[in-house]
Amino acid sequence: MRLLAELCVVPMGVGVSVSKYIAECQKVLEQSGLEFELHAYGTNIEGEWDDVMEAVKKCHQTLHQLGVPRIHTTMKLGTRIDKSQSLQEKVQQVLSQRHDS
Repeated sequence: MRLLAELCVVPMGVGVSVSKYIAECQKVLEQSGLEFELHAYGTNIEGEWDDVMEAVKKCHQTLHQLGVPRIHTTMKLGTRIDKSQSLQEKVQQVLSQRHDS
């Protein structure tokens, strides 16, 4: 099943700045071959359900291996069966509606 997801990983117990840990998660996503896009408060991911979930699991495993004692993750998941739609297509659809108004 195809999935669009928003992922927000928050390493806990490592201080205020967590950017180096988020960069490690981005490396995991790059290695996964999934389409993804970083934004200010998370990452959008596009791919097959099992592949996305495996990448999230690897993010957790990687951060724990780096010494992160606790990780709080939130995800928003979206699936649909009536048509296939990429992250870019979803954004373009909203932007085109904005410009048509």
